[in-house]
Amino acid sequence: MPSPHFKLYFVLTFIGVSASVPVVAAAEQIERIEVLYRQAYRGDIPAQSLPQSISVIDKDLLQDNAFTRFQDALDFSASISRQNNGGGLWDSFSLRGFPGNENMPSGYLINGFNGGRGFSGHRDLSNVEYVEILKGPGSALYGRSEPGGTINVVTRKPQKQQEGYLQFSTGRFDQHRVEADYTNGISDNVAVRINGAVQDYGSFRDYVTSKKQVFTPSVRIELDDKSALLYEFEYLRQEQLFDRGLVVLNGDFNTVPRSRYLGEPGDDPTEIEATGHQLSYETSLSDDWSLLAGFGYRDSTLNGFSSDAELAAARQSLFDDGKTLTRQRRYRDYQAEDTSVRFEFSGHLTTAGIVHHLLLGADAYDYDLYTLLSRFRSPKGTYALDIFNPVYGGATTAPLPLYENQESQTAWGVYLQDQMDLTQHWKLLLGLRFDDYQQDIQELLKATRSEKSGTQVSPRMGLVYEVNSELSFYSSYSEGFLPLSGTDYAGNPFEPERSHSYEVGAKFTISGITGTMAFFDAKKSNILTSDPVNVGFSATLGEATSRGIELDLQGSLTEQLSAQLSYAFLDTETANDMVNLEWGVNVPAGSRLVNIPKHNASLMLTQLLPMGSVESRLGLKVNHVAKRLGDSVDSSYRLPSHTLVGLFWTADLDQHWKAQLNIDNLFDKFYIHNSYSALWTVPGEPRSYKVSLTYAF
Repeated sequence: MPSPHFKLYFVLTFIGVSASVPVVAAAEQIERIEVLYRQAYRGDIPAQSLPQSISVIDKDLLQDNAFTRFQDALDFSASISRQNNGGGLWDSFSLRGFPGNENMPSGYLINGFNGGRGFSGHRDLSNVEYVEILKGPGSALYGRSEPGGTINVVTRKPQKQQEGYLQFSTGRFDQHRVEADYTNGISDNVAVRINGAVQDYGSFRDYVTSKKQVFTPSVRIELDDKSALLYEFEYLRQEQLFDRGLVVLNGDFNTVPRSRYLGEPGDDPTEIEATGHQLSYETSLSDDWSLLAGFGYRDSTLNGFSSDAELAAARQSLFDDGKTLTRQRRYRDYQAEDTSVRFEFSGHLTTAGIVHHLLLGADAYDYDLYTLLSRFRSPKGTYALDIFNPVYGGATTAPLPLYENQESQTAWGVYLQDQMDLTQHWKLLLGLRFDDYQQDIQELLKATRSEKSGTQVSPRMGLVYEVNSELSFYSSYSEGFLPLSGTDYAGNPFEPERSHSYEVGAKFTISGITGTMAFFDAKKSNILTSDPVNVGFSATLGEATSRGIELDLQGSLTEQLSAQLSYAFLDTETANDMVNLEWGVNVPAGSRLVNIPKHNASLMLTQLLPMGSVESRLGLKVNHVAKRLGDSVDSSYRLPSHTLVGLFWTADLDQHWKAQLNIDNLFDKFYIHNSYSALWTVPGEPRSYKVSLTYAF
């Protein structure tokens, strides 16, 4: 079988050859017919009529900012905050102040299928059309999700008419990337699309480099004039040196230079490999009803060594002499398989003068997770590094298994939603979801086994008042739950998270500006946090609440100037006192949650700049993040606020060629992305630039 690297080389070569195929000149005004695709969990209800706040990060925003990574794009939603990223290996975030398991990647959907379970590295954007941020109450449809909301990544789909591009980019810190996309119809009823990317990135961090290859082909087959099959494949390979970031002593964020690497270069990169398959079937049963069914399968592996700062104060020499960092050495072997199926009927009917927009569906998944964490924990002062004059290559003993778990989760659910047009202005939404789940965890080192099962009924209610096509008000309430993977240090499985949330808001269009304002109040029980003593494990923090205000605006200020604004105020805190005897700390009610700012905002302005026959655009972006808690059990450790400014300029040189320049962190501000503790604090990138050249056809 050809290697994945050969496959990717083949597809990029194929795209390059395809780009040389003659295309019809724009002057001939050939009509373009776009193939449209139905979304899961949406039915036939327009977003304006839903009692829910929805924001979209579209393809133009992704391209203008030269984003290649999912996590970076999410910074444009003020409702989202970065979380512990597992040594830089995965995407991790909170939505409306609620993080998931800090020792696992964050969950999200890909075309309605779960894409966040397992270890699939950094989600690449080479095949992403847009990202939907579905905020707040929605559990009666999506099920098994966070109360803050759900993120759905919508991929690019095959089209019948030829189009595509080949893009080369290079940037500061030796960051190089080739990306390509090609779609065309190969017969009257078959269309294909092929995406791919290869990147080789250095970084501002000493010794830290990464490589990534992505290959994402898809094919759509029209079975008849009402039915079609869509198959999408994903392959990712990522290699990256594990990096916990800086150490911060006595609140001094300049303890060491932000470039200083405190791991071990000899550990070599951690390797991640992931594949995904999605098969969807859609058909129109009548003018009013349709069926959407799908099957998804994902598998992923993560393997590699790391050398991390010892967090236990009694074992850490740095707290004694201020320069000697005691480290641990770890080895990770993680494997995951995730299989899911989904069936959904949607349509509308009229009874007694009331139009009912109905969704009836069922879904199920089988998730298997294997986690082996080995550790060498050195005596105090050994396997150490002078943080001011590091000499790498210290001798260490081979790590011994700390835990080895085999976990299996199976669950199925059914859901029903009815949004009723009661009058021309009033709409009522009622939804109900039933879930059944089983969990089996075998701790292979301890030869123990724990099982957990349960059922959950999750209701959803919403009310919309549409004043006119430009203004509507809504309110909603939802309950939900989420089964949690893993066990605590004592081997006890976690109870599922349970939540309830309220939301009221308004959607409006004023003088070409569309927007949503929302007020929300959510509470989640059995929230997890990182165990600072038994690193690699999670522990229960109890209950947490999140209340806040969100404002999202986008539109045109003039004929040539457009704007996009996102702002969130998040009042997120623990709801109960908690005393953990093992940690020896008290976490009182009202404590902030780690990495969650009270204020978060982003702004983007784009100005058209005609330059003779060349069309160009100039863009300005600003991101502000307020100060945050940096350690879940040390309320004195706070991350400073920061405001970052970036610029982009793009020019369409002719019908096919496009040039682009992006400058990020224009004023070279020092800032922190996220933190696990004062000894594991991840700095952001200094001023950087990227130059791209694209051939489109």
